[in-house]
Amino acid sequence: MFFFPKKYRQHKLALWLMVAELPFTIVILTLTGIASHNLYRTLLWQDGADNGFNSAPNTELYAIANYEPYTPPMVWSAFITQYNLVLGVLSTFFLITKLPVHSMHLFYPPLAAIIHGSLIVLYIVSACYQAGSDNSDPKRPQPGAPWYITKNCSVAKRPSNIPYCMQAKALFAITVIIIVLYAIEFGVSVHSCFITKEERDEILERREEKRVEKEFEEEILKSPGILSPGITSSGMIPMTPNTMPRPPPMIPRTPGIPPVAAGGGISPYTPRTLAFNRLGSGSTSSDLPLRDNSNTSNTSTTQSSSQQEIAEVQTATPIYFPPPPKKAAKT
Repeated sequence: MFFFPKKYRQHKLALWLMVAELPFTIVILTLTGIASHNLYRTLLWQDGADNGFNSAPNTELYAIANYEPYTPPMVWSAFITQYNLVLGVLSTFFLITKLPVHSMHLFYPPLAAIIHGSLIVLYIVSACYQAGSDNSDPKRPQPGAPWYITKNCSVAKRPSNIPYCMQAKALFAITVIIIVLYAIEFGVSVHSCFITKEERDEILERREEKRVEKEFEEEILKSPGILSPGITSSGMIPMTPNTMPRPPPMIPRTPGIPPVAAGGGISPYTPRTLAFNRLGSGSTSSDLPLRDNSNTSNTSTTQSSSQQEIAEVQTATPIYFPPPPKKAAKT
């Protein structure tokens, strides 16, 4: 069974290595940007020729005039300048991409090993080109690295070339340092690619848990009635005629009397009707609000009389109003 490694054994170590890579990447991007467009490459080439360290830039003109084949040395070619610039931009892009991805635990060790291994190869090519030899002029051969790497910058023929010599020397030194840094990151990534027996058992356990959870979910979807009686798999209670909420029963309505609920909470008469009835019957006590009911005996008597009045009104016959008298017929 294949196991794809997704975790670093030293996650924080890999993160700190990327943080340490940041200043060197910025320096490389800056130096290669300054050196682009042949700012000092030809100047250093000519300065070495004046000191007898290497060939001269005009060697190509003499070779063309004499119909001789000529290939400029890689260390002095425009290709290496543009190559270093593109490599600096590429390194910066990878750095600002892999930092957040690694923080989210998505920069897997195999992917990191491929990226860091490729960068190591590209920077080794850059270092070899920067330290390349120059044997194009038999009179002034340069078997090893150019003079700005092997010698002190103070030997420059022109003092204005000393800062350029220091920049070229610093670019080569930073290139070597970042190769070592990428090699460490590559080693950490490759080390995390090999899964141990404990990690393999942990992965198998997680897969088994996911499989059980998936089977349980599928079983629930297939059998919605296993949750509990009356509850569906979506968690909703079905609305059936037996479970629908019903309003409280109402007492049949009598003409002239408002409807009353089963609990008897609503009085068939309004407070105004009760007040007028009590005034008409000559009662001086009342249980209306905002009245002084200090005498408890009067209160109880009033309540009992009110109940009697309500009962009498409910059982009383309708009041008969005689028709108006007719006018007498004229004789």
